[in-house]
Amino acid sequence: MEGTVLKIEKFSAFFGENQVLKEVTLSIPQNRITAIMGPSGCGKTTLIRCVNRMHELISDAKVSGKIFLDGEDIYATDPIIVRRQIGMVFQKPNPFPMMSIYDNVIAGYNLNGIRLAKDEKDRIVEESLRKAALWEEVKEALYRKGTFLSGGQQQRLCIARALAMGPTVLLLDEPTSALDPKSTSHIEELIVQLKDTVSIILVTHNIGQAARVSDFAAFIYLGELVEFGSSGSMFTAPRDKRTEAYLTGKFG
Repeated sequence: MEGTVLKIEKFSAFFGENQVLKEVTLSIPQNRITAIMGPSGCGKTTLIRCVNRMHELISDAKVSGKIFLDGEDIYATDPIIVRRQIGMVFQKPNPFPMMSIYDNVIAGYNLNGIRLAKDEKDRIVEESLRKAALWEEVKEALYRKGTFLSGGQQQRLCIARALAMGPTVLLLDEPTSALDPKSTSHIEELIVQLKDTVSIILVTHNIGQAARVSDFAAFIYLGELVEFGSSGSMFTAPRDKRTEAYLTGKFG
């Protein structure tokens, strides 16, 4: 496999006594799209919330095992730094409602108290919006609130906001589940373009989407990693009967 950006080793996650992930071991390839699939409640979202240390914000959450980003143990690193290196975009577009499009893009800097010169801010805003394929649509409206945008544009604004911090990895948690088919298609095209600059982990219950955009795929069931491999081989010849049952719609 190509270079590995993220190594997950024997990783388990709990809410109180309830074990949600069971000793997951997984290597995420660099500058590729890795889809994480599985039925609702199987642990997909918990896994990526552990990857950017959001899981621990829940009071009775605990974890065991290791996650390394470029060889560094993320659980031995300040979580604020981890969240800069590992950006996240959620299911429902969530631009900050009181902020302009411009301020939404650089919100990460302001929230972390990082001061930037005006021309530096301008550069980051334009670059991030261009990467998110939104610049041409909003360049005349940068100081309007992000909430006036359509759902698909709001989600691209959230992607721009995550990209503005220059992350190594971008986590996308069902990023199109709240969008119409046309906006979904825009976001899928965008995801494929972005892998040149950032490694992407895409959580999706949409098997068609995983087949269209991912290079690698992982199937998680009841908190266990059942199968991982290239998307081409998983979708055409899954090795595990549970993966095959999921992909053919027998459960999920």
